[in-house]
Amino acid sequence: MSEQNTFQALSAPKGVPDYVPPASATFINVRDEFARQARLAGYQHIELPVFEDTALFARGVGESTDVVSKEMYTFADRGDRSVTLRPEGTAGVMRAVIEHNLDRGYLPVKLNYYGPFFRYERPQAGRYRQLQQVGVEAIGVDDPLLDAEVIALADRCYRAVGLTGFRLELTSLGCRECRPGYREKLQAFLFDLPLDEDTRHRAEINPLRVLDDKREDVRAMTEDAPLMLDHLCDGCRAHFETVTGTLDAMGVAYVINKRMVRGLDYYTKTTFEFVHDGLGAQSGIGGGGRYDGLMAQIGGQDLSGIGFGLGVDRTVLALEAEGVTLDGVLSRVDVFGVAIGEAAQGRMALLIDELRANGISADMAYGGRGLKGAMKGADRSGAHTALVLGERELEAGEVTVKNLAAHEQRTVPLDIDEIIDAIFVPADLETSDGL
Repeated sequence: MSEQNTFQALSAPKGVPDYVPPASATFINVRDEFARQARLAGYQHIELPVFEDTALFARGVGESTDVVSKEMYTFADRGDRSVTLRPEGTAGVMRAVIEHNLDRGYLPVKLNYYGPFFRYERPQAGRYRQLQQVGVEAIGVDDPLLDAEVIALADRCYRAVGLTGFRLELTSLGCRECRPGYREKLQAFLFDLPLDEDTRHRAEINPLRVLDDKREDVRAMTEDAPLMLDHLCDGCRAHFETVTGTLDAMGVAYVINKRMVRGLDYYTKTTFEFVHDGLGAQSGIGGGGRYDGLMAQIGGQDLSGIGFGLGVDRTVLALEAEGVTLDGVLSRVDVFGVAIGEAAQGRMALLIDELRANGISADMAYGGRGLKGAMKGADRSGAHTALVLGERELEAGEVTVKNLAAHEQRTVPLDIDEIIDAIFVPADLETSDGL
């Protein structure tokens, strides 16, 4: 009698999603299309560390934010240095730009990145502790046309994957000239309210954070609070009008949301968020804004920047909510090899390797499966072509090329060039009764 395995089965950490086939194909399709759209707009890829010195986020993101005060994964490494798993991308990009002197060349510096980010939040649908984002940053030029470009690019990313039921919300959070005066007005209003101790402390550090409070009683108390968009200086007002006018000319639809704050302290001027009501409470699927002053705050030049982070996880959920199926996501490979007999299987393995060397995605049936079982594998692979090789074909130096969609097939010489020609010219396949 064999000894029982007493170990308990392990599962992923709470709030960390797995993406497994075939659903992983949708995830990759969304992520790669977002990155492709960024490259089309001139944004070059930057690969960021997964963890940074904790001081970067405390200084750059803002100590009054929930991200820094409650949600960061922070720990001491073996050298007793405080490091943090990245909760967002902008601060890390700015650090890299400063460190590698990218800001000393042609401006704006246009960069894109993607990968996992980490926040210790209460897990729920669309709200994960490991979240996946694609982001862009345009650094070094304060131009409202650049703001419009970034927003239009984000809008195009969503539409490129077939998403339509989202809403773009837009506002301006002012600048260092008009923010201080507004801050005083807002604090004067807030300090007259019966706020609890924690909320009053938040109002002292960054009063805008109070406007972002989700509690109904706080929202009711702040319903008549002064709003930044009504207290912009002339320069910020002109900047925002140029942004909205350019978006109008581009045909990018938006609504003005005067109460928008976003979750990070570094935002100034243009700020935006994409919302999808099909996701329930966690309706935000991406957003961003301008962050003038952030570079100087973390030790660099006083240069402006604007960027966004688009949630891949939430976009996948939004596509599911809309019932959108991405074309081709179920196709694992283009060609699938079916070989019957040991010698044929060995030759098929070499054929599959040659196809891959020629840039053609290919797989084959392993484990000595019979014809019926191997053809099931071909169907499940999503391949449009099957290569069938048995002992008789092997002796004749031939292979059968089967068009799985058209149920057509032809026999060609066992030569890689002949096989490739047969794969990519399905119209020339000779019709037969099939296998």
